[in-house]
Amino acid sequence: MRLGLSNPGLDFRIPSYDDLERMDKEEAEDRPKWDNKAQYILTCVGFCIGIGNVWRFPYLCQSHGGGAFLIPYLILLVLEGMPLLLLEFAIGQRLRKGSVGVWRAINPYLTGVGIASMLVSLLIGLYYNTLIAWIMWYLFNSFQDPLPWAQCPLNENRTEYVAECQESSTVDYYFYRVTLNSTTTIADSGGLHWPVVLSLLTAWTFICICYIRGIDTSGKAVYITAILPYIVLAIFLIRGLTLKGAVSGIKFLFTPDVDELIKPTTWLDAGAQVFYAYGIAWGGLISFSSYNPVHNNCMQDAVILSAITGLTSIYAATVTYTIIGFRATEKYDTCMNENIRTLLNAFDLPENTVTQSNYDTALIHLNSSYPETVLGLGLRTCDMQKLLSEGVEGTGLAFIVFTEAITEMPGSPAWSVLFFVMLLCLGISTLFGNIEGVVVPLKDLNLLPQKWPQEALTGVTCVVAFIISLLFAQNSGLYWVTLFDNFAGSVPLLSIGLVELIAVSYIYGIDRFNKDLEFMIGKKPCIFWQISWRFISPLIILVILVFYLVTQVQEELTYLVWDPNSEVFPVLASIPYPSWINAIIFLLAGIPSLTVPIYALCRLVFVCCKKKLKSKKTTLN
Repeated sequence: MRLGLSNPGLDFRIPSYDDLERMDKEEAEDRPKWDNKAQYILTCVGFCIGIGNVWRFPYLCQSHGGGAFLIPYLILLVLEGMPLLLLEFAIGQRLRKGSVGVWRAINPYLTGVGIASMLVSLLIGLYYNTLIAWIMWYLFNSFQDPLPWAQCPLNENRTEYVAECQESSTVDYYFYRVTLNSTTTIADSGGLHWPVVLSLLTAWTFICICYIRGIDTSGKAVYITAILPYIVLAIFLIRGLTLKGAVSGIKFLFTPDVDELIKPTTWLDAGAQVFYAYGIAWGGLISFSSYNPVHNNCMQDAVILSAITGLTSIYAATVTYTIIGFRATEKYDTCMNENIRTLLNAFDLPENTVTQSNYDTALIHLNSSYPETVLGLGLRTCDMQKLLSEGVEGTGLAFIVFTEAITEMPGSPAWSVLFFVMLLCLGISTLFGNIEGVVVPLKDLNLLPQKWPQEALTGVTCVVAFIISLLFAQNSGLYWVTLFDNFAGSVPLLSIGLVELIAVSYIYGIDRFNKDLEFMIGKKPCIFWQISWRFISPLIILVILVFYLVTQVQEELTYLVWDPNSEVFPVLASIPYPSWINAIIFLLAGIPSLTVPIYALCRLVFVCCKKKLKSKKTTLN
C-alpha cells in the first residue's frame, strides 16, 4: 500500500497525454518555445551559474578547510540538488505552466508554493541587480590608467593623501567610501548615493531590454552571457597560474581538512549552497522547462546541468584560489621582509645576511643569544596557512580581493575590464531566471491585465523593481544587500524545496509522476530517483532547515560595518542589528515561507464559507 493523499479533480486540471501530443504537433499553445536545445541548456546554465560561483562558493571553501567543503558539496549535489532539479524540469515540462500554474494545477491549495517562489525570485532579484549595478560602476571606471582604486586620492587641500584611505587600503577605501559612501550603521540611511542610483537605473534598463520579449530576446542573449564567462575564466586561470603563490592557493583548495567533515555547519552550508548553485525553488527552472517539447529528455538535462554546475563551481574556485594564493603570498612576503628589515637594523647586520630561506634559523640563533632584544622588536607572526584561510565574505572577494590583485598585474585596466565583463555576464544570465520567475506568475495570477503584451509586463516589472531597489542606493545600501543575501534566500528556499518534494511524491502521486516521465522520455526513473524523491532529499532538507533555524536562534544577529572611528579599523567592525531588524527579517524569510500554509488556510476558509452560503440558498429555495 502506497502512501498518498486524496486529490480529487486532478485529471480535469492537467492536460492528458493525448492533449500534450496534439499541442506539441499543432503548436496550438500560446506559450513561446525554445529555438533549439542548445538555447535551453545555455539559459539554464546561465541561470544556475551566477556571481555566487565567484565569491560565495570560494568563501565557503575558505571557511571550511578548503577541499573538505568539496566533499559534502558534491555529495549533496547528487542527493539533494539533482533529484529536485529533475523534479522541477519534469513537472514544468509535463504541465506546460509557470511556477504558480503548475502547483495550482496539482492542487489549488498548493498555489501558495508558486507565490512563495515568485516572492523569493523578486527579493533575490532586487539585491542581485544591485550587485550588477556595482559591477557596472567598476566596469565603467576600469577604462582608466592607472585604475582609480590603485592609489589613494588627495585631500581637499591637495597636500597629502586622504587619511581614511591611508589607514585602510586603496581598494577598501574605493569600495566602501567612493563607490558606496557607507554609513556606520544600517539605521543611518545617509540619503541616496547618486552614482549607485544611476548605476541601478542602467542595470534595470539593460535587463529590461534583454528580457523585453521574454525568452525570445533573453534566449538570444545567453549565447554571449552564458559562454563568455567560461572564456574569461580560462584566461584568468592561465594568467593566475603565472602569478607567484598561485600553486599554494590551489593546494589549499584541494587539500581537505578532515576535521571539518565532522562539523555540522560544513554540511549545512554545503546543503544551502546547492540551492543557490541550482536556482532551485526560484520558479525560473519550472518556467524554462515548460517551453520544451513534450518528449524532451529532461532526465538527461538534469544530469548534464548537475555535472556542469558542480564542475563549474570547482573551476571558478580554482581560478579564485590562484588569486587568493597570489594575494596571500604578497602579504606573506611583505610580513617577512618587514621582520628581516627589523632584524638587520636592530643587530646592524650586513644586507642579505638574513633572507626568507634562512629566516627561521637566524631568528632561533639571535633569540638564543639576545632573547630580551628579540622580544622587544615586536616581530610579526607570518603564517602562510593563516593568510590562505582568511575568508573574505561575499562582495569583498570580488570588489576587494580581486581588484587588489588586479592592480598588481601589468596592464591592470585590461584585466579589470575582463573581470567585470565576466561578472556582468554571470549576473545578467542569472537575473533572466529571476525575472522569468516573477513575470510568468504575475500573468498566471491575473494580477496584470491579460491583454498586456510581454513588453508591457516586463517594463512594468522592471520599473517597480527599480523603485524598490532604491533601498540599496542609500549610503547604508551595503548593509541592506547583506541582510537580503543572508535571509531572503535561506529558509524560504529550503521550505519551498521541501514542500515541492512532498507535493509531487504524495499529493500529485509518485506513480503518476513516474508514468509522466515514462511518457515524456520513454523510460521509468530508476530506484535512485525514487528513493531520493520520497525519502533522502526531503530528509536532508528537513535536517538542514531545522539545524539552520536552531543555530540562527542561538546566535546574536550581528553585521559588519565600515567605521573609520572604530577601534578595530581598518578591519570591519561587528555590531548587533537594531531590534527592529527582526521585523524586516520576518518579511524577508518568514512571509515567503508562510505563504504556502497561509494561502491554503485562506482557501479552506473561502471554500467552507462558499459551501455554507450555497447550502443556505438551497435551504431557502
